[in-house]
Order: sequence, then C-alpha cells, then structure tokens
Amino acid sequence: MKDFLKLRSNWLRVVFVAALTLIVVQLFKIQVIKHDEYVAKAETQHVMQNTIVAKRGEIYVMDGDEPVPIVLNEKVWSVILDPQVSKSSKDEIEKTLRTEASDYIVADFKDVFSDNFTRYYVIARNVPYKVAQKIKDASLPGVWMQGNTKRVYPEGTMASGLIGFVNAEGKGQYGVEGALNEELSGENGVLKTVKDVNNIPLTIGDDNVKIPAKDGKNIVLSIDRNIQNKAEQILEAKTKEYKVNNGTVIVMDPKNGEIWAIASTPNYDAENYGKVEDAKVFQTNATMDAYEPASVCKTFAMAAAIDMDKMTPDTTYYNTDQTIVDGWPINNLTKGHTGNISMQTALSYSLNTGSTQALRLLGDSETDITGVGKERLFDYYYNKFWLGKSTGIEIAESSGIIIPPDSENGTDARYANMTFGQGMNITAMQIAVAYSAVVNGGEYFKPTVVRGEIVDGEFKANEYAAADHEAISAATSKTMRQMLVKARSLFSSAKPYDKGLYIGGKTGTAQAIRDGAYVMDETIATYAGFGAVSENDDPEYVIVTKLWEDGKAMDGAAHAKPIFDELSSYMIDYLRMTK
Repeated sequence: MKDFLKLRSNWLRVVFVAALTLIVVQLFKIQVIKHDEYVAKAETQHVMQNTIVAKRGEIYVMDGDEPVPIVLNEKVWSVILDPQVSKSSKDEIEKTLRTEASDYIVADFKDVFSDNFTRYYVIARNVPYKVAQKIKDASLPGVWMQGNTKRVYPEGTMASGLIGFVNAEGKGQYGVEGALNEELSGENGVLKTVKDVNNIPLTIGDDNVKIPAKDGKNIVLSIDRNIQNKAEQILEAKTKEYKVNNGTVIVMDPKNGEIWAIASTPNYDAENYGKVEDAKVFQTNATMDAYEPASVCKTFAMAAAIDMDKMTPDTTYYNTDQTIVDGWPINNLTKGHTGNISMQTALSYSLNTGSTQALRLLGDSETDITGVGKERLFDYYYNKFWLGKSTGIEIAESSGIIIPPDSENGTDARYANMTFGQGMNITAMQIAVAYSAVVNGGEYFKPTVVRGEIVDGEFKANEYAAADHEAISAATSKTMRQMLVKARSLFSSAKPYDKGLYIGGKTGTAQAIRDGAYVMDETIATYAGFGAVSENDDPEYVIVTKLWEDGKAMDGAAHAKPIFDELSSYMIDYLRMTK
C-alpha cells in the first residue's frame, strides 16, 4: 500500500511539473518569443490609427505673367468604420449611410462586415460637409470621418486632355496629374490615439503618436490660359465646320521650349471622367500619338542638306514629277512644275521628288541615294532634331520610330519616303520642338509644361534651361526661315492673317495606315508654322496643327492651315507684334 501511494505521489509530481513546465514555456513564448505580435494585437484593441492625408498640390496656369488656378481642392470627407466595433450595429449603420450618403458609398456592406480582422474600412468617399455632419450627429459606433479633398475645375473643361484627373483612390491619372502624381501627392502622415470601446479618441496617454503630413507641390504650368482658350475655341469651331472629331494644336515659345497651349478634341470633363466611354480621350494626343506627318518633314530634310553645305534654295534638279527608288515610283501630288527647278520651288509646291533629291545630295550624289546620305539624314532626324525619340517633356509621351539606315528595313525607298514624312512615326510635339530648332537660330530646347510652383503663396518661377544642343547652324536656320516664308506666300488667303509680318509654314498631308497598309480614303492633315516680326527678328511662336478622322481625307492646306492662320493672327495681337 505504501509503495502504491508513493508511486501515485510520484506520478502527481510528474504531472504537476509537466503542467508547470508547459505554462512556463507558453508564458515564455508569449512574453518573449511572440512579444511584439501580442503587443500589436493588444494595441489594435485600444489604439486607433488614422492616416493624416496630405493635401494634394493644386495646379495653376499662366495668365500673362500671373499664375491662376485651373485645378483646386475642395474639402470633403471619407466615412471610415471599424467593422469589429460596428458589427453589432451594422443594420443601423447601413440604413443611416444609405439614407444620407447613398451617392458616395464605395463599398459593399456584405464585404465590410464579413471581414473578421479589418479594423479600418472606407465605406464612402467625397462626402460633402452637410452630409458628413449628419452622419457624425448620428453617433454611430465605430464610425468616424476622415477629412480629404476632391478636385474642382474653375476653368471647366479647359486643358482637360493635358491636365488629366484624380481617380477615386486619390491617384493622378493621365496628363499632368498622372505624370507628376508623386510631386502633387505629397506624403501622408500618421496619427495614433488611445480610444475607448466606442472608438472615441482619448487625449491622455503615452501611446499618442503624430507624424505630420507633407503636402504636395502647387505646380504652375507654362500653359497660358488665354492662348489655350483661344486654341480650343478655334479647334472646336473648325472641327465642327469640317465635320471631324479629332484635332490637336500645340503653341510653343521657340526661344526657350515653353509650351503655351496643348488643345485637343474630343475633350472631356475631368470632374466626371467616369462617364467617358473611350479611354483614348484621356491620352494627350500631342505627345502620345506617333504618326506619319508627311510633308512637314521636308523642312527637316532640306535643313539637313543645307546645313551640310550640299544644297542651297537655288540648287536645281530636273523634275519629271516622278522618280524611281528601289524600283518603286515616287510621285508628286502637285503636277506641272517640270524641267529644271530650284529646291525652293520644290519646297514651296511640296514636291516629293525635291525632298528625295535633297537625300541624294546629302550622299554627295545627284543621281543616287547612298549609304552616306542615309546615315546623314538619320543623324539629323534622330540625333539633332530628336525625331523618333522622347523629347523630355514632363508628361507621358511616345518615342515614335525612326528606322536606322543599317537596319534590314532601312532601305533606299524608306529613306526617300522619310524625306516627305512617310515610313516613320513621330509625335506632333516632336514636330513642334524640331521645327522650333529649325527657325530659332538652330538651338534645340527640350519642351516643358512646368513654369514653377506656388510656395507659401508666392510664385517661384523656374529658371529657363539652356539649349540642349545645336541642331543646325544659325545661318541654316535663317535660310530655312526664308524658304518657309516663301512657301507660305503662295497661299494668298494667308495674307490677311499675317498682317504684313514674317510668317512661314509648311503643310503635310499623310496617307493613313489601316491594318498595316496605306489606304486611299483617309489622310491626316498637319501644318507647322512660325511667326516673327521681320526677317531679322527671332520667331515669337511656333504652332503645329493636326486633324484626322477615320475614313476621311483631310488636307494640310485646306484643313490644318486655316487653324494655324486664325491662331497665328491671334498670337500676333496677343504678343503685340508690330514692326
């Protein structure tokens, strides 16, 4: 009996020791190994963490020398709830929110209350003050308001294609809002406060933590609201007149690369971006759509040949309105200027045989297209005029395509076509910047849409950047200005618009590509031009216009040039250009 009791006592001791050991091990695991995890769990029960939302930077444009707002912030609220605290009152909460804030609810209540772990759920966004106050007055358990902002547009739809929009999650999309989202967004802060069971913050406690938010930058664009507004008015009127939907206009300062206007149609209302059916409308066509611009590129091909001392405006060649390259005929659209004619005549009447001849001359030949000529043309197009590569502008852009001469597709025929803007893809922005380099004395300035920022209520303008590189010589630039003014002088309709000043330009009418092949029923119209007071003055502006429509033939002279004419006339008056 004594042995039995002794054995039983020993077993009890073993069980007791084992149990005590398990308790000690578990305590060690909780207090040491998983200390941080359990502290965090405990903290979620009594500490409320709020995001201090950074104020998104506002966007301004220039009104002459003064910045004016084009995108502002309006105070709104998000409705936040803690599902673990609110679950017991979910019916009351859902009824109140559906009654007071049905237009602003962004979540499904079934999803909200089926989550057993989430402590922070956004149930409604962009709630205006009066609605937010009613919800607050309802004293719903586990529900609170978080201040935020939404974008408002004092200029309406002006420049929407350039500006972009901010989506429901507060992220910038497209245009300036998308490309400069990080600068505009700033950095959110954090606020941790001890709370009671009803999610009411307590002001006393060592757990209070506040990391302030860093507001986003208030960015001032180089866009001039007056020029932008006029460009949009003219573009809208002309597209209605021509019964087309698609158009783009760029106005820039050729002396420093500033963009004064980017107008697009169709446009959209950024405040109601969700109603847009075709996302293509959101893209800034001026920088994103690489296309074949046709004869405006004769400007660049002839500038290259003149800059290499291979031709002058008076250089002649024998024109038959057709030339053969790689067995393919290249024809002139304008007929009748046959025989020995000058390169000035070829540019003025936009003869494809003339720009092809410029390529031959670039290769030190009057009869053949050579490898040297193609290499030189590529060097000017790609390395000096930056055609087919990103310009460096602050918004999203397509680089386009220029086929190198050593490529399998860099044939003589392709390069002949490239002299009149086919067989290559570039953007309207690339045309505007390269064209500026041709007429401004030869300097290539990277384009910019950012003029500066508003800091503490004061406008801090950026310093103008120096030219990136020399594209052509000043002498070549002067010659090209003369040639372009003579080319424009053929249009008698232009004289009233030019007001006796030194205005030049070049048309382009490009065959469109559909399903990988050129089509005959659709063409894209382009016009690139500049304005100066006189032959001896620097150009004050460069304008590029572009029009197109699916299945419709558009003409550079008949459709794109009239937009330039009206806008150029406006620029003359706006900039007070007089002799």
